[in-house]
Amino acid sequence: MEKQPIVSASNFNAELKLKGFKVYKTDSNSPVHSYSRKDFYKINISFGNFLFHYADRSFETEDRFLFFGNPRIPYSCEAIAVEHHGYTCLFTEDFLKLGDRSESLLQSPLFKIGGNPIFNLKKEHTIIFTALFQKMIDEQNTEYAYKDELIRNYISLIIHEALKIQPSENNFKYGNAAARITSVFLELLERQFPIESADRPLELRTAQDFARYLSVHINYLNSSVKEITGKSTTSHIAERITGEAKAMLQHTDWNISEIAYALGFEYPTYFNNFFKKRTGAVPKSIRLANL
Repeated sequence: MEKQPIVSASNFNAELKLKGFKVYKTDSNSPVHSYSRKDFYKINISFGNFLFHYADRSFETEDRFLFFGNPRIPYSCEAIAVEHHGYTCLFTEDFLKLGDRSESLLQSPLFKIGGNPIFNLKKEHTIIFTALFQKMIDEQNTEYAYKDELIRNYISLIIHEALKIQPSENNFKYGNAAARITSVFLELLERQFPIESADRPLELRTAQDFARYLSVHINYLNSSVKEITGKSTTSHIAERITGEAKAMLQHTDWNISEIAYALGFEYPTYFNNFFKKRTGAVPKSIRLANL
């Protein structure tokens, strides 16, 4: 299948971050929107067959389905059907949390790594969800002062309606489980970067953090990553943190304490010791070399 052109991410991301949400129609002839997946939850209803790769599992859809994407869980999809169409809603965690009692919705099985994010839909369900997406599209183009609250309510309704449906079980494991879990680990690691705010430090910094997040035993994660890449989980994490540290020292005006905190170090001295061990230089020398 011929790939559709990708729309520049800059304007699309700017609008998304400003509003906190975006709802739009999709079809096989539309340009593909590129956006920062690490910032947005995704719900979409589609008509057409797809193969989804979600964490360490894959799902082949029927011709009508609902999908829930979490910004912290790697996913991708491949269109099987030549013709497809549907609706997509992207929103930030902060946007939904502005509404009452929305915290529990983001903690529901729909957005959990161990849950099933694909719902194959019957005709009666399709009518309900399609109407809700269309209402969101209509509402986002109005000047109504409380349209954000209405859209939050529509998103909540979609989640609640989905929770009442038994998820499909048409999923299968990749033949090489070690390769898949390694791919998930590497994408989760990369998705934490670049760091855009010192107020949002790294959440996943150790092999144990990643194993806990992925709901696998740390020995299994370590052995899988080592088998596939030849390097340990800890080495991958340390290399990526070191690379980000160099970029921040060279290209930001953050002081070293701010960089240390953003990278998850409790004290600047811990960061200094880590950086020197990895590079043979102290952070200050990198900063001075680029003045």
